[in-house]
Amino acid sequence: MSDIHPRDLATSHRRLKLDTLVRLRWLAIAGQTSALLVVHFILEYPLQLSFCFALVAASAWINIFLKIRQPQLHRLSERSATLQLAYDLTQLGGLLALTGGLGNPFAFLLLAPVMVSAAGLSAHKTVLLGILATAIATFLAWVHLPLPWPGAEDFALPPLYLTGVWVALVLSLCFMGAYAFRVAEEARQLSDALTASELVLAREHHLHALDGLAAAAAHELGTPLATIYLTAKELSGDLQGVENQPITAGHRDDIALILSQAERCREILSKLSSLSDDRDQNFQGLPLSHLIEEVVEPCRAFGVAIDIDIRGDGPEPIGLRNPAIPYGLGNLLENAIDFADSTVKITARWDAQEVRIEIADDGTGFAPDVITRLGEPYVTARGGGRDARPGQGKSGGGLGLGFFIAKTLLERTGADLRLRNRPPPAKGAVVRISWPRMAMDGRPGGPQTWQEITGAIAAGSAPDRTLPNGSSSL
Repeated sequence: MSDIHPRDLATSHRRLKLDTLVRLRWLAIAGQTSALLVVHFILEYPLQLSFCFALVAASAWINIFLKIRQPQLHRLSERSATLQLAYDLTQLGGLLALTGGLGNPFAFLLLAPVMVSAAGLSAHKTVLLGILATAIATFLAWVHLPLPWPGAEDFALPPLYLTGVWVALVLSLCFMGAYAFRVAEEARQLSDALTASELVLAREHHLHALDGLAAAAAHELGTPLATIYLTAKELSGDLQGVENQPITAGHRDDIALILSQAERCREILSKLSSLSDDRDQNFQGLPLSHLIEEVVEPCRAFGVAIDIDIRGDGPEPIGLRNPAIPYGLGNLLENAIDFADSTVKITARWDAQEVRIEIADDGTGFAPDVITRLGEPYVTARGGGRDARPGQGKSGGGLGLGFFIAKTLLERTGADLRLRNRPPPAKGAVVRISWPRMAMDGRPGGPQTWQEITGAIAAGSAPDRTLPNGSSSL
C-alpha cells in the first residue's frame, strides 16, 4: 500500500465541473428574475428594478462567457471554483442590499454557495467563503435600501429582531457548512478507500491470473518443444551410425546439449502447467497452522521476534484458501511489527464454536482517542500526526488505509475484528480476529476470487465466507 496515497485518490473529488456551477447559476438567475418580476409587476411594490436586473444580467453574461470559453466537462481548480462562488455571494449580497437587506426573506440564500463549497471543496476554501458570507450579512444588517413594501412608509425591522436574524444566519452558516462538509468528506474518504481496495485486489488478481497464463503458455509450447526433442533424438541416432567423419564428435556434443536443454524445458513446462491444476497447493485444504506460518514467514526478517502459540479443542480447522484472509492477517501483522518494541505474539485457538487469532505486540498500545476510530478510512498513526499512536518510531507503519482494507476484507469473510490494549502491567496492543466454527466448517457462499472480493467491497455487501461446496475459505 506504500504506493497508494490518499492525496492522489482524492484529487478528483476537489475539482468541481464548470457545468455544475453554470447550471446552478442559471437556476439562481431564473429564481431571481421571477422574484423581481412578481414583486414589481404583480405585487406592485416599489423596486430599483434597473439596478437589480443589471446584477442578474451580469451573472447571465458570466455564464455565457464561461460556456463559450471553456468546454462543458472542464473541471475547475479549487481557486477558480472559490472565486466563482465568491462572486455568487457578492452578487446575491448586492441584490439583497437593493431589496431590504436582512429583512428580505431571501437573505438565507446566502447559505447556498457555502453549502456548495462544503460539498465539493476543501475546508480552507469553505471557511473563506463562510467568512465572506458573514461579512456580507453584517454589511446588509446596516447598509441596505428599504424592503419593497406597499404604502408610503418604509418597512423597517426592530434592531433587536434584525440582530437575531444576523445571529441565526451566521449560526446556520457555521452549523450547516460544517455538517455538509463532514458528510461529504466521509463519503469522499470511503469512496477513495474502496477505490484503493479495488486497485490492490485487482493487482493481486492479475498476479494470480498469471498461473492460468503460464499453464496456457506451457500447453502451447509443448508441441514445438516435443518436435525439437524428437528431431534432436533422431539426429543423434543417425550420427551414431556415421564413421570416419571429422565433425561427428562436435555434432554429438551439440545434439546432446540440445537434448538435455529440451528435457529441462519439458520439466519446467510440466511445473508451469500444474499451477492452475486442482492438485496445486493453492486449492488444497489449508490447515490453520499452515495459514499462520504462510503469513508470518515474510515478516521474520523485520528484526522483531514473532512467537506463535497454536492449540485448540478438537481437530484443527482445515479449509480452502480465501486470498482475503492471508492479505488481511499479513497487513495486521505488519502493523504490529511496526509498533512493537521487541516481540509480536500470535495466538490461535479453536473450539466447537469459533476460531480465534490474536496478534499482540509489546509496544505502547493504541492511543485512547484513536482506538475507537480505527478501521475508518485514513485514520492513521503514520508520521506522528494528530492520530499518532504514542511511541511510534520514524519507520513505524500506519494504521490508516491499509488497516481499513484489512478490516474490510476480513469482515467480508465473516470475521469479527476487535481491538484492545493489554491490561497493566503488560503493555501493547491486541487485535483479535474470530470466525464462527460452524461457518468455517459447513455454511456455503462467499467471495473466493479477487473479482468477487472486489465486487463485495464495492457493493458494500457482506457475503458468507465459505465455498459453495461447503469447504471453509482459509
